[in-house]
Amino acid sequence: MSSLHISQGTFRLSDTRVLNLQNLNINAGESWAFVGNNGSGKSSLARALSGELLPLTGTVESRFIHPARISFEQLQKLVSDEWQRNNTDLLSADEDDTGRTTAQIIQEEDQDAARCVRLAEQFGIGSLLERRFKYLSTGETRKALLCRALMTEPDLLILDEPFDGLDVASRASLAALLSELHRRGYTLVMVLNRFDDIPDFIQHIGVLAECTLTHTGERPAILAEALIAQLAHSEQLAGIALPEADEPDALPQLTANISPVILKNGVVSWNDKPILHGLSWEVKPGEHWQIIGPNGAGKSTLLSLVTGDHPQGYSNDLTLFGRRRGSGETIWDIKQHIGYVSSSLHLEYRVSTTVRNVIISGYFDSIGIYQAVSDRQKVLAQRWLSLLGFDAQSADAPFQSLSWGQQRLILIARALVKHPTLLILDEPLQGLDPINRQLVRRFIDILIGEARTQLLFVSHHAEDAPGCITHRLSFVPQGEIYQYQQEKLHS
Repeated sequence: MSSLHISQGTFRLSDTRVLNLQNLNINAGESWAFVGNNGSGKSSLARALSGELLPLTGTVESRFIHPARISFEQLQKLVSDEWQRNNTDLLSADEDDTGRTTAQIIQEEDQDAARCVRLAEQFGIGSLLERRFKYLSTGETRKALLCRALMTEPDLLILDEPFDGLDVASRASLAALLSELHRRGYTLVMVLNRFDDIPDFIQHIGVLAECTLTHTGERPAILAEALIAQLAHSEQLAGIALPEADEPDALPQLTANISPVILKNGVVSWNDKPILHGLSWEVKPGEHWQIIGPNGAGKSTLLSLVTGDHPQGYSNDLTLFGRRRGSGETIWDIKQHIGYVSSSLHLEYRVSTTVRNVIISGYFDSIGIYQAVSDRQKVLAQRWLSLLGFDAQSADAPFQSLSWGQQRLILIARALVKHPTLLILDEPLQGLDPINRQLVRRFIDILIGEARTQLLFVSHHAEDAPGCITHRLSFVPQGEIYQYQQEKLHS
C-alpha cells in the first residue's frame, strides 16, 4: 500500500528559515488538511510532500508514484508565460496572438480530448475550452488548473488553497468532487487558510506554526484546539490605529456630493461575446457596494472600467470622479483617487523589488517605483510594515520571497496607504489566514470610519463583507448573459 513517511525532516526555505517536519505519516486513501497562519510554511510543506523540496536532514520515504500539486504560484507563472508568448518571435506574419487555449493547457501533460471535455464539464468550464487561457477570470483559471492536474490521475493529489477564487457554487461543486475522489480511494492533501474551508470528508488535520508542524491528529481534537487559539488572538485586534495619509492636506480634492462612478448602459465584449450587457450603475456619495456573482460573470471587467485599465472604457458612457471618460483626462487623473487590490494585480506584481517598496508604490499607483520617495513616505511605509509584523530586516526582503498570503497582505496595505477616495477590493482576503482576514476587515472599518473613503468590495465569501456595506450589485445568470440586480441594504 502506498504511503508517505517523514521522520526528523528539515527543509531549507532560505538562508535563515527551515521547515521542520518531525513525524508525519500519510497513508493511501487518507484525506488530510494542513492549516496555519500566513508565512507558517504551508506551501513549502506541500512542495515537500510532492517531492519538489528535498530534505536537509531526516528521512522521507514515499511509495506514491505520481504525486500532483496545485498552487497559486503555478497559476501565476502559467498566466505570465502565456502573456510572454506575445513578446517573443513566436508570432507568424498572419498571427497576432499565440496564447494557448484552455483545452491545450489542460492537456499539456496528458493528451486525452474526451477526458478533458468530461473534466471541464464537471467544473462548469466546458464552454471555455477553445478560449485562450490567459483571458479567463481568476476563478476560471483555477478550475482549468484543477482539471489539468486530474488529467493525469495522480495517486497523491496536493491542493494548495484550492477554494480561493471560486464562487459559492464552484466551491460546493469542488468539495463534492473531492469527496467523491476520496470515496473512490484517492489520497488527498489540502493546504488551507480557512478552518471553515476544511471539507466534511477530511479525516486528519495538521497545524503549522513558525515553519514547524506542531500538531497532527484526528479532525475533531485538532480543530477545537486551533479555533481556541485563533479566537484568543483576535482579541488583540482592538484599538488598532492606521498610519495617516501622506500630506493629508494635499489629498486629491473633489467637488462635494459628486458620484465617483456613473455608468450608463455599459457594454463590454470579447470576440463579439458580451461580457457586460447594458449595465447602468451609479455609486453615489457615501455608498459602499458589494458586488457578487459567479466566476466569469464580468465583475472584474466592471472594476477594470472603474480603475481606467480597460480600453473599452472609452467607448462607454462612463463618468469617473466627475469627468467623462475620454474627455482628455489621463489614467493618473483616475488612479490618484483609487486604492486597488485584486488577484490580477497580484499576478502582475512580478517586478524584483523589496516588501517596503511594494507598499511605497501605493503612493504612486505603479508596479514598482520610478519616482523619488519622500522621507515622510518612507516613515509611513515603515509604520504600515510594523502594523503587519515586519521588522526592518524583513521589510527589505524580496517581495517574491514572501508566502502568497503575506504578499496579498502587503498588496492590501499598498491599496490603503494613501487613504483613497475609492477603495476597490476584488477578492482581497484570498490566501489570508483567519487572523489576517480579521486584521484586514479591521483596517477597512477604520478607513471607512474616516468618512472620506467609499468601498467597492467583491468576494465569493458572504461572511467576508465588511459591516459598512450599504448596497449590493448582483450578477444573475440569464441564458448567455447576465441580469443586474441592485438593492439597498441599509443606511
